[in-house]
Amino acid sequence: MSDPRLSIVLVQPEIPGNTGAVGRTCVALDMELILIHPLGFVIDDKRVKRSGLDYWPHIRLTEFASWAEFLAERSPREDQLFLFEEYAPRSFFEPDYPADAYLVFGRETKGIPQEIVEAHRDQMVALPMRSDKVRSLNLANTVAAAAYQAVRNHI
Repeated sequence: MSDPRLSIVLVQPEIPGNTGAVGRTCVALDMELILIHPLGFVIDDKRVKRSGLDYWPHIRLTEFASWAEFLAERSPREDQLFLFEEYAPRSFFEPDYPADAYLVFGRETKGIPQEIVEAHRDQMVALPMRSDKVRSLNLANTVAAAAYQAVRNHI
């Protein structure tokens, strides 16, 4: 990429519809979508493309076989990484997101793998929830909220 851009990183996503909807958000905000394998579906799954609608061909998609491969190729600075987890100690409203931030989200059922969390604990943020009746939000909804928060100083 010639100029810095925010990226959405989905680590081992499981539900094709969520990934398609996230891809659509990425197109809307001119963000790269990075998928970390293994995926819980085949990327050409019609459910991915249905959720992404006719925007799927416009997604700047990059895939990595593993988190280690992503780290090796991209070498992100610590201040670029923001790991979104429901139990994170600080709100996603707090950081000033750099223009080249990586917003990292885990699997729908298990979140970000523990070894990644352990290595980047200081980069964890959460979307605040005012009700104790909800444990977490849908991945695509969380990504959309986080993406718009991250770009607000860069639009």
